[in-house]
Parts: sequence; C-alpha cells; structure tokens
Amino acid sequence: MKLGFLTVALGQLPCEEILDWAAEIGFQALELAAWPRLNDRDFSSSTVDANMSAQEAKEVRALFDHKGVEISSLAYYDNMLAADKAVRAANQAHLKKVIDTASAMGVELVGTFIGRDITKSVDENLEEIAKVFPELIRYAESKNVKLMIENCPMDGWQKPGVPGNLFYSPALWREIFRITPKSFGLNYDPSHMYWMGIDHIAALSEFADRIFHTHAKDTEILSDGLYENGIFGSLSDKVSTDGWWQYRLPGLGEIDWQEFVKVLYDIGFDGTLSIEHEDPIWAGTVEKSKKGLILGYRKLSGLII
Repeated sequence: MKLGFLTVALGQLPCEEILDWAAEIGFQALELAAWPRLNDRDFSSSTVDANMSAQEAKEVRALFDHKGVEISSLAYYDNMLAADKAVRAANQAHLKKVIDTASAMGVELVGTFIGRDITKSVDENLEEIAKVFPELIRYAESKNVKLMIENCPMDGWQKPGVPGNLFYSPALWREIFRITPKSFGLNYDPSHMYWMGIDHIAALSEFADRIFHTHAKDTEILSDGLYENGIFGSLSDKVSTDGWWQYRLPGLGEIDWQEFVKVLYDIGFDGTLSIEHEDPIWAGTVEKSKKGLILGYRKLSGLII
C-alpha cells in the first residue's frame, strides 16, 4: 500500500512544485486533480491539463518516475448526469479527455462522480446510469483505464437536503455494480459513511473486489450543531445554520485509522491510501494546507508497510 494525497488541497500550484514537496515529505503517490482550467466547482483544481498532448503527458509521467512517486489516479469529480443536457455533454466530454490523459501517462485509474439528474427520481436516475455509464466504461476500457466513483453523497449539491451523487450507500453500490463490469469500482472514502451512520469497516469486506483506491479523510461530529438541528441540519436561513459534522484530517476526527488500515490489508488491498484534505481548520492558505497534509502523513505513515 502507498500513502499519497489529492492535489486539490494545494490549489493551483504547478504540478512539478507539488511533486517536489510531496517527495520531500515522503509521500509515495499523488492523485492528480484534472478539472477544466475554467470551472466554478468547489474543491477542484487543475494540477494537470487534460488537454495536454500525449507527449506532454509522457513527460509529466517521466518527472514522477524520476522522483520515485506514483500517480495513483487522475481526479475529475463532477456531475455526469446533469439535468442540463449541454452541461452533461460537456462534463462527459471532459471526462473522456481525462481518460485519454491518464492512458497517455500509463495511469490505470480515473475518479469521478455519477452525479444526479435532480429533476428525476432515484429510480429514474438508476435508469439513466444504465444508459450513460456503460459507454463511458467501455471508452475507459479501450484506453486501458478503469473508472471509479467516490462514495460522497454531495448533500445539497444541487438542491438543499438532497444527495447529488447517487453512489453513497451499499444498497446503491449493489444495484449499480449489478449492471456494470468489474472494471468499474470505488474510490472508497470512510468519512462520508461515518456521518451517514453506515458501517465503513463492514463494507470493506463486502465490496473488496470493487475497491480500487481509497481516500483518507476523517469526520468529527459536532454535538452542539446536532442538538440544534438534528441530522437534517437547519435547511433555513432564519434559524441556526450550525452544522452537526465536519471533515477533518486523519487522526483529528473519530475514525479508527489503525483498524481501517488493518482491514484494508486483511482484504488484500494494495493500492493507494490518498489523503483528501477538506479540513476547514487547516485550510485557507497553501502553507496551512501543507501543514495539514503533514499532520495526516504523520498519523498514517506508521500504519503503511
């Protein structure tokens, strides 16, 4: 297993600068952000340009090989089922560019979201998934790339109180995996499952053959916010808007990382554990984000062999 991080945390720093810093700290892998240069998605960045040529992609890979750092995946998490057909088409077209770039780099994995057509029911969206994703998966397979989905519910992404990414629970995974090949899998993030009350350890064993990559992100339950509004949150601008949970760096929340890593080894996982830094306490500047990543590194590095 290798320890890495998602480069979104360091904003728009140049890829080579991020690589040099990561190697100096001791990280073994990087999950490279590959959103469009111009986009309004939060928690996104463009460490690599998906419009680069195949030769440029090979040159980026050579930089990583020289430093002895692996590219664990390319990351482009956006809505592949957007209700606006033009937005949907643009998102899917960019995803294919990311797949092309990964293929040219010799990178096996590309991460994205399924998303949701917010104008349709869950069952109607499952029908859309069956129409849309087989073609995207075949395209990835033709490039020797595997697609994987992060299990973030994206609560409120498109509508307050409503999950915006229909790939957040074991029940949904079973249904979607039933209609997709083994080349389609999970970028498994326990932090989302923790605040939703889903057993993040039990699911590791059930879905072991579909876990391609893992995110290391912790969750802290905020008792005051839970008391104020319950699990639904405020949903109102007129009363308290305090949240009842927040993401933290590994070791600063409530997940038992020793147990999590142990079970990853137990199920035979030999991929990358990638810190996804969305901790609001250690964010705001590049320097604070770097310190946060170092905190995560110190917590996890002793568990990885």
